[in-house]
Amino acid sequence: MKNFDDWNVVKKQVDSKSEIITYKERDIFWVNLGENVGFEQNGKDTAFLRPVVVIRKFSKNLFFGVPLSTSTKDGNFFYQFSFIENKISTALLVQAKTFDVKRLERRIGMIGKRDFEIMKEKLKDLIFLPQK
Repeated sequence: MKNFDDWNVVKKQVDSKSEIITYKERDIFWVNLGENVGFEQNGKDTAFLRPVVVIRKFSKNLFFGVPLSTSTKDGNFFYQFSFIENKISTALLVQAKTFDVKRLERRIGMIGKRDFEIMKEKLKDLIFLPQK
């Protein structure tokens, strides 16, 4: 069963944050992802956290990111890489979205330059809309 009531309490705390955390592209942060609808990716535990890679910084307050998972997944919707020694992370490309900086909790690492470029190419391929 979804835990929307507890997420609503956490969401109010997240929304009331006044500190703006600085970040840059390639950073990986714990993000208050929340309790979401249907097959949308959720955060875990009481703070509804999930690691997210910053793909594109739009402003000091808004960025485009990709949630991560420790579950191994293959196919065009995913990209596997390692930013922690001996630990594989799977970028859930199909779950990419825009995030407010208030959702950032703490920085936990950075994706390597080569992996970042490959992941961006896979994202471009995923969202490419063919011409009619």
